[in-house]
Amino acid sequence: MLKKILIALGLAGVIACSGLFYGYQKLNNLAEHKITAQPDQLFVLERGVSSTRLATILEEQGIITHDDADLLPYLMRLYPELSKFKAGAYSLNGLTTVKDLFTHLSSGKEVQLNVQFIEGKTFKVWRKQLSQAEYLQQTLKDKSEKEIAELLGIPHEKMEGWIAPDTYSYTPNSTDLALLKRAYQKQKTALEQAWQNRAENLPLANPYEMLILASIVEKETGIASERPQIASVFINRLRIKMRLQTDPTVIYGMGDRYDGNIRRKNLEEVTPYNTYQIDGLPPTPIAMPSEPSIKAVANPDNTPYLYFVADGTGGHKFSRTLSEHNKAVQEWIQIERKRRNNQNNEQK
Repeated sequence: MLKKILIALGLAGVIACSGLFYGYQKLNNLAEHKITAQPDQLFVLERGVSSTRLATILEEQGIITHDDADLLPYLMRLYPELSKFKAGAYSLNGLTTVKDLFTHLSSGKEVQLNVQFIEGKTFKVWRKQLSQAEYLQQTLKDKSEKEIAELLGIPHEKMEGWIAPDTYSYTPNSTDLALLKRAYQKQKTALEQAWQNRAENLPLANPYEMLILASIVEKETGIASERPQIASVFINRLRIKMRLQTDPTVIYGMGDRYDGNIRRKNLEEVTPYNTYQIDGLPPTPIAMPSEPSIKAVANPDNTPYLYFVADGTGGHKFSRTLSEHNKAVQEWIQIERKRRNNQNNEQK
């Protein structure tokens, strides 16, 4: 009888060991099972999610199968290091297996997203762009421009000019306000440094006037290397109390009425921004200037120029006198006329 009991126990032990070995092998195989992820797919893991709940979420999103989801909690008991997953947003690019996935979720290396602010654009354009940024918490959608400026500590009611053009990285679930704070500090620092290192005797009363003029230079510059020359023209005009007469200020003053064309009536319209009608600088910047434009205003080229006009190559021809400028304008008109004729011939 004892012998039979021992044999039975032995068989039970063998069966148990076989079962354990089978389970072990199955869990090991699970670690190497393929996951399903789309190109550039992000996976957001909230705080406080249990391993069982995480398995369900992964199944719901089609990343793992139902069978794999049932076994995941057991896999994490076998490999405790895989259960140390951290809340955050993760890119699934390059991940192929269940083990790859959980190793990545345990790394805490969240995906970095980007929003690019292009120089010369307005705050209105950038605000819309910011509102469409993926996985960025929108905390400013109900705020006025003045309220946003107050939250950032900007000493003016207008945001124009105060945000530095650049590409900004952010992690999912960070806020739009936090991103703007970084961009404002970058611009503020650039402006302060440029003001401290400015050339002597500039006809600018304070850093804000430098920012205003830099925004005009930004809008007028077609070729980056021309910024110091463009700045010199406006500095020379300010020195002799000559109106700036620059089209971008007219366009900004027109606001939503601008349809792509400036007419004579627009040049004659009196607005706070129309530098054909007002003396000196407009009251605020008209766009977001880059740091090179700010530096160009701080240290413009030493030139005798008071005028410039497009030369048909993306740059400008600079002139000292009105007669030279009028001649350059006629040359530009001839270039434009020839270009349009060539376009018409090509279309025919």
